[in-house]
Amino acid sequence: MPPTIVSASTTIDAPPAAVFAILADPRQHQRIDGSGTVQGSVSGPERLTLGSEFGMDMKMGASYKIKNRVVEFDEDRLIAWRHKGMHRWRYELAPTPDGGTEVTESWDLSRYPLPLRLGLSAAFAAKTKAAIDGTLVKLKQAAEADAA
Repeated sequence: MPPTIVSASTTIDAPPAAVFAILADPRQHQRIDGSGTVQGSVSGPERLTLGSEFGMDMKMGASYKIKNRVVEFDEDRLIAWRHKGMHRWRYELAPTPDGGTEVTESWDLSRYPLPLRLGLSAAFAAKTKAAIDGTLVKLKQAAEADAA
């Protein structure tokens, strides 16, 4: 059965606050995008909080605009957003004993009815997993550079 949640984790040699600062600033999302779909032109606040709405130009084949809303937020620990679809992009951060951060990014389809959840997962899970892996590499590079 296709997965309901697609996720991956990495350890970043930077404190949670440095990692979270990047995630909570939508103007930095193109900097860390591993999918190649985020094209820039961001609208919304410079710093996201629970309930914040932000939009950006995207391109997946055709160009389009997307508007997201922050639906989970715990400073330096958790941030998640969704657009009109019911899936969520979530970043969970946990401090490591050496002052770094364990980051888990996930694409959560659990709020969709089962048939739609299975279809979306079958169609997009592999591509999304590759994008998450790429994003975590870029997030690691960005946060470690910012913390240096």
